[in-house]
Amino acid sequence: MQYEPIKKSLGTLFTRSVILRKSFFLLLDLLLLRTWHVKKALRKIASGLPENSKVLDAGCGFGQYTWGMSSLRKSWEIKAVDINKEQIEDCSNFIKKTNRQNRVKFETADLTILGERSIYDLVLTVDVMEHIEQDEVVFANFYNSLKDNGILMISTPSDQGGSDVHHHNDHSFIDEHVRDGYSKADMEKKLRTAGFRAIELLYTYGTAGTISWNLSMKYPIKMINRSYLFFVLLPFYYLVFFPFCLILNFIDLYSLNEKGTGLLVIANK
Repeated sequence: MQYEPIKKSLGTLFTRSVILRKSFFLLLDLLLLRTWHVKKALRKIASGLPENSKVLDAGCGFGQYTWGMSSLRKSWEIKAVDINKEQIEDCSNFIKKTNRQNRVKFETADLTILGERSIYDLVLTVDVMEHIEQDEVVFANFYNSLKDNGILMISTPSDQGGSDVHHHNDHSFIDEHVRDGYSKADMEKKLRTAGFRAIELLYTYGTAGTISWNLSMKYPIKMINRSYLFFVLLPFYYLVFFPFCLILNFIDLYSLNEKGTGLLVIANK
């Protein structure tokens, strides 16, 4: 199943103007449960960070979380990086039109060779680590790039079906993943090896969240993979199912999930 090409097509469609891009971000904020969890955690972390914090959005993609953080704290200095040069240029053009270019910068970067030292108060990486084979190198780079007492936040699929892999012979829902997900033990071991302490690991996408994911993302993408004509039907589909997804997202957000297909990690240097 091709997830990335569809995401890229939607991004191309919705990032043609500032208004469309902001609408796209709002749509992602509502649809993607991981965004609910990340933003909740960010609000909590932000209250304990210095007023003029320096933040790294590592693997920024369309710039959704960069934009959100620049709205959360106007005093933060944010650097957003991604290996995709075309996407970085697109994000840079967008931010210039919003008068935030004095505190938000976009740069092309490979996280496996990130050479910065003791710069950031916060590093955020969402849906990135499952795409990188040399994850332990990247964790070490994140550690080195943080100031003392700096915080790393990670959102990534878990090994409990996070890439829609539930059995040994299953294939990932997202072909671009190099691993099917992290276990809590594996993630904690790798972060401690990098030097992190006070590691908090929370499951996201429990029972309610998984149902919401299926209704809001998986099934629509499966339909679009059959034919792009299903784009026409999407508004009617979401009109029916979106209210249920909102309720399920709220349930997942405020539940202590014993299991889940997503993993939210907060680690201190």
